[in-house]
Formats: sequence, C-alpha cells, structure tokens
Amino acid sequence: MQEELYIAFENYLNNEMTLEQKNAFENQLQNDEDFKKQFELYKETNSFLEVKFSKETSDFKENLKSISENHFANSTKKKSKVISLQSKWFAIAAMLVVFIGVWYLNQGTNPSYSDYNFHNEAHFVERSEGNPDLKAAQDYFNAKDYQKSSESFAKIDNLTNPEVQLFYAISLIETDKYSKAKILLENVSQGNSVYKEEAIWYLALSSLKQRKYDESKKYLKQITEDSEKYSSAQKLLNDLE
Repeated sequence: MQEELYIAFENYLNNEMTLEQKNAFENQLQNDEDFKKQFELYKETNSFLEVKFSKETSDFKENLKSISENHFANSTKKKSKVISLQSKWFAIAAMLVVFIGVWYLNQGTNPSYSDYNFHNEAHFVERSEGNPDLKAAQDYFNAKDYQKSSESFAKIDNLTNPEVQLFYAISLIETDKYSKAKILLENVSQGNSVYKEEAIWYLALSSLKQRKYDESKKYLKQITEDSEKYSSAQKLLNDLE
C-alpha cells in the first residue's frame, strides 16, 4: 500500500476503484489518521492545480502518474530498499512545487493577450433590415460569442467594408483562426481607411496570442503617434522588452 499510495489516491478521486477497493479505502480513511492527512493534503494540492492550471496540469499529472507507476513497478521487481511512506509523499509534493514555480516564472516573462483584448462594440446596422447575417454578426460580437459571430460574418457575400473586415478578424483571433484573420487585417492595414492602424494593432495582438513576440513587436513599431492605439502599443512594447 505504501508503494501504491499515489496511484490509489488518483484511482479513488477518479472513481476508478471497484466497490470492494473503494470500501477498503474509505475504511482506512476513517481509521488511519496519518493516511487521512496524506490524502487530504494530496486532494487540496490536486484541487489547487486544477483551478490554477488547465492543460498543463493534465499533461503534468499524466506524466507524473506514468513515472510513479514505472518507479513503483521497478521497485517491486528489484526488491529494492523500501522507502518510507512519508518520504515518497514529500518527493511527489516537491515535484508539484517545482512545477508550480516553473509555471509562474514562465507566466511572468511576457504579457498575455488577455491583458489587452478589450474590443470596441460593433455598430454596423441598427436593425436587421438589409443584411440579417451582418446584424447577427454584430449582435453575437457584442455579446462576446465570437464563434457564432465569425460564423455569421462568413455568410456575408462581398465582404469589402474595412470596418466589417476588422471585426470579423477580431472574431477569428478570439477563436484561434489566425491565418484567416491575418489576411483580413493585412488587407485593412494596407488600405487608407480610418481602421488602418487599428488593423496593425490587432496583427500585433494576434501574434501576441500565438506567443510570436518578435513578430508582435514588429507590428507595434509600425503604429504611429497619431493613432489612438499608440499609447497601448508603447505599453505592450515596453512589456515585451
């Protein structure tokens, strides 16, 4: 039981035990105070990771579980020196602490897209008369339903209006469709509309979201002092450098 503690905790939390195993596990929780404390500590750590991290946590836990299973299996086969329950648990806890520290360090290195994705509301049409798809795209965008917004934009024929292209591109960035967004934004940025530099700003934000930091800086440096995005661009540049 000592060697399979971590796997037992995982199996119990994931409801992967047989009824007999579950009853035995819960009986030990009630009668073994040390076992209960170890389990509660593990559960709290597990909950913390699930709240703070998403895919990284899942990948890390899978790797850790695989390492633990292999380690325990090899230890049993070789009949090596038995390591105490407490030592094994603190080894696992130490690995979790290292993971958390690395994650925080990485997060603090560069700014995040979510720090800058504050979008103006779209106001193309007042009523649904004329082009219901455009009205739907506008309303979904303002409701922050970017998936449905981008789907509505895609139904519009002859989409040549720079303002509409800009908001369509923003919806695409929000739904991680970067290549199509880039085509639209570059088209607007190469024109002479009032949305020219705003399109460059979103090219920079799209690169930021993809963690293409050098590319993002390249676009930010193209934004002129006359643009309303200039101060934001300078701040982001400063954060990136």
